[in-house]
Amino acid sequence: MRTSYRSEDVEILLKDITGLVQPLENQEREKLIQQGVHYSEMLPCEHAPSEAYLKTFYDALERYAPLTAKAVGSLAEKIFQEKGENIVLVSLARAGTPIGILLKRYLEKRHKIKISHYTISIIRGKGIDQNAIRYILKSHSPESIQFVDGWTGKGAIQRTLTEAMQEWPEIDPLLAVLSDPAHIAGKSGTYEDFLIASSCLNSTVSGLISRTFYRKDIIKAFDFHGAMYYQEFENIDLTEKFLSEIENYFDLTLIPVSESRPEIDAIEETRQIARHFGISDINFVKPSIGEATRVLLRRIPWKILVHSLDDTDHLGHIYQLAEEKHVPVEVYPLQCYKACGLIQNLADN
Repeated sequence: MRTSYRSEDVEILLKDITGLVQPLENQEREKLIQQGVHYSEMLPCEHAPSEAYLKTFYDALERYAPLTAKAVGSLAEKIFQEKGENIVLVSLARAGTPIGILLKRYLEKRHKIKISHYTISIIRGKGIDQNAIRYILKSHSPESIQFVDGWTGKGAIQRTLTEAMQEWPEIDPLLAVLSDPAHIAGKSGTYEDFLIASSCLNSTVSGLISRTFYRKDIIKAFDFHGAMYYQEFENIDLTEKFLSEIENYFDLTLIPVSESRPEIDAIEETRQIARHFGISDINFVKPSIGEATRVLLRRIPWKILVHSLDDTDHLGHIYQLAEEKHVPVEVYPLQCYKACGLIQNLADN
């Protein structure tokens, strides 16, 4: 699999399908998804970010690099405390991959140990890449495996992973994430819904790799799940810029990591949002900063909910994207999250 990630940072267990699948624009993909085509059977067209939006990314990276580094350190220590020196990080492509790399770099720097790190595909509604799991188990004990992702939204990936690991009960299915506003991960750096700058962009902060793909005419029985490489973005790739900026703050402990929990259950809050806006399919409700950003980047948004219109520290990139795409932003009394994306139901149009 071609990538701009360094080979020493991660072993990518994906099949390169570059040129085998024609990427589709968001409007066309959204129509097909809402007609029943699974999202993993298509790839999105990605576009270079605007100069204005790139500025918000750089601002977010500068502002939140210390807190992100603190969350990485907090999470890494929890993993080390449980696993000891025998740690195999298995990040979930694609949002989990940079987090796995940061954890690997932190653990190797802090504890002077060698960490194996793989990234594999997991797809809501289809499950985990079983061939990738079998490949990892050829070289490592199941007890050493720690699954990694970026953040939790409603918890769909955690539920998918828990179900998938019933076939391998000796593997702990609980995720390690940086930000866990849904309170469902096994380990987290913080419960706060904070901005992880890698969520602001698509492939240009993710090793130039697409989201993962699974369709049986292209992914054969013994293949890994697929992904494509966006060669056209090589000159604007910010992957290593993001990673090295966070790594520069690994030794800082000035910013405390929030461990407070809201009174309302995160999943119940999501259901309340759906009821309030008359949304019958909860899959159209995408809570958390990361998920709201994804809605703006690769879905067809109806509106974006935010806890405040003045929180440029956390939400400046969301305001910018919403303005560029002419998506309304509405204040809503969010408790677990700072933002929530609502997907447009095209059947209503």
